[in-house]
Parts: sequence; C-alpha cells; structure tokens
Amino acid sequence: MSTSIDDAGLLAAELLARRWLPRQHPRVKRALIDADLWQAVQDRLAQVGMRLVDNIHADHVTAALLRPAENAVFGEAGLNSHNNIDLPRDAVSLLVVLWALIVLPKRERQAARAASAEVDQQNDMFSSQRPMPNAASVSPLVSYKALLSDFGPQLGKKTRMDGNLKRLENHGFIVRKGDDIAEGPLLDLLLDYDRLATRVLEGTLGEVLAKARVQAPAGAAGDASNGVAKDEAVTGAHPSAD
Repeated sequence: MSTSIDDAGLLAAELLARRWLPRQHPRVKRALIDADLWQAVQDRLAQVGMRLVDNIHADHVTAALLRPAENAVFGEAGLNSHNNIDLPRDAVSLLVVLWALIVLPKRERQAARAASAEVDQQNDMFSSQRPMPNAASVSPLVSYKALLSDFGPQLGKKTRMDGNLKRLENHGFIVRKGDDIAEGPLLDLLLDYDRLATRVLEGTLGEVLAKARVQAPAGAAGDASNGVAKDEAVTGAHPSAD
C-alpha cells in the first residue's frame, strides 16, 4: 500500500488535525486560487462526511460536518439541541453576544473599506485589484470588564462567565488578550452570518447594540454601554488570532 499523500490529502489531513488553518498557510493559499485543488480537498473531506468552510471575511479556514452526516453523528437529539459542541445554554448566549459585538462591526468595516477601495480603483487609471480587508485589521476588541458589567447579571455573573469564556476560547471562537476579548479563528466561520445577523439586529440584542452605538462617544474605545467593542483596531491592526 502506498503511503504517499498528495497536496489535497495533506491539506485535508492538516485541517482535521489542527481544526483550522490561516488563509496565509501555503497549501490554503494555493487552494484558494486553484479551483482543482479546492475541489479535490472538498472531495477528500466529503469521503468522511465533512466539508471545507471558508468565507472572505475570515482569516482562517476550517472543516465542518456535511448536513447529511449530522444526523448519523449527533442523532436526532443532537440536531434538536441548541448546539452540537456541548456548550451550556448560557455559553451559547455569551457566544451570540460576542459574535454580535465583534463580527457585525467587523463586517461593516470590511464592507466600508472595500467600497472605498473600489471608488479609489475607479479613479485610478493604473489601479490593481485590492483584496477584502483582513479580519485582524478591522476586528474590534471587546472589554472583559464592560462585558461583565453589561451582561454578567444575565449570564451567570463573574465565575460562570469566566468558565464560559474559557470554553469558547478552547473551541476557537475567541482569543483572550489581557483584559480584552478578540475574534477567534472560528467565530466568523461556524456561525451562519446570513441567518444570525437578521435575528440579532431585529431582536432584543439589536436594540442593546443600537443603544450602545448611540451612547458611545465618537472615536472612543469605550466600555460598558459606552461601546463594549473597542475601536482601536480601526487605526491599527492587531495580531492574527492564530
């Protein structure tokens, strides 16, 4: 039996072993521009009931179960649960709050910068195609103290929130940077933006976020109701989450 593995097999194996890879990883970069390699990786993963997950707004790629495989893996009870990674309900609530505080403003900034670049390109005769701004350069930081002040009473107070933050960090959804919380590799990959954004913006959490934006001083890296998400990432990129 041959033990040689081609690039598609190596990339699939590394994704399964490491759970996520940065888009700047050599084999990932190649797959993103080589349609044949991309499809070959998808085919390899599909053989074990998985798929390659990527979007232009995230700095990483990952692998997730195909829909037809979910029932066999998790069973009917797992599919009817609020999640399939054994997070308690308050951890899921915390995850949604952090997603709303980080991913929603990040995507707004990415869209704004992409639109600005498109205008510049139209005005520049010799302009070149500019990529979507990476997540690390526009993703806001969330103040832990502000998060605890604003949502602690609803999410189990300090001890419970600290435990759930650790769970989310272990799963790759967030990264802790001192007293701040940053986007993790999987936050904008495994949560469905198209479905979740509408529910958040039209629900109660949307009202909380809107109130925070109105109360936040212009340009401030505030906390609590004065802007839980720090704005320093607008002017200076911080390190990648991976």
